[in-house]
Amino acid sequence: MYDFSSVHIGKELYRAKEHEEDIKIINEIAKVDFSISLKAYGDGPLQLSTDKNSFLFPYLKSFGKEKIADPQLISNIFTSNEFSEFGKIHVFPLIYDEKNRRCNIMIFDFAKAKNSVTEIILESSGKGRIHPVFRFYDNNNNYICEVRYGGASANALQRGLWTNSKHATSYFNSITNGWIDYSDNTLLVKLFSYALVSTSKGHQDAIGLLARDIDEQKNDLSF
Repeated sequence: MYDFSSVHIGKELYRAKEHEEDIKIINEIAKVDFSISLKAYGDGPLQLSTDKNSFLFPYLKSFGKEKIADPQLISNIFTSNEFSEFGKIHVFPLIYDEKNRRCNIMIFDFAKAKNSVTEIILESSGKGRIHPVFRFYDNNNNYICEVRYGGASANALQRGLWTNSKHATSYFNSITNGWIDYSDNTLLVKLFSYALVSTSKGHQDAIGLLARDIDEQKNDLSF
């Protein structure tokens, strides 16, 4: 996408992230920018937000209910300060299915999710889980997303806002128009293998060749 550039704004080496987003994208034509959080997850559970301040779970817990179904209360939850970041983080996930060798870029529809929630249910620990979660459902009892426990004993997989690309399919939009089959690119692997053992001069020469190839592609697209 030659009309765009990007800047890395995520964590540097092992330092904690200051922002949830990883990359700032700049539209070189319109001179506008926006930030996105890059994700690469297998088909299934997908983290939408780390909820690094641990606002979400304690806030839902504060109502003292195992089931929240009052429409006005649900509306108040989504307009609360604690949920103010819901939908503001631009999540760009690559979902891969290694078994079937296919991938999909699926964008979670926060607006649709927010407008579809009719029940928020506290579910205790279960298979593969040691902490409870608040799960969000629509009026057909379809799973939408969930807020995981985020206390001091929780690790990265046990906190934040999550959904599931298998169970919440109707709340995703695929920008690749569905699944894309993939196979090993042996030529690219060979290129990397040469780069690992070549000198910096060889790298510089290769960059020059690749840059000229990209320029040729740009010229071809201009016609």
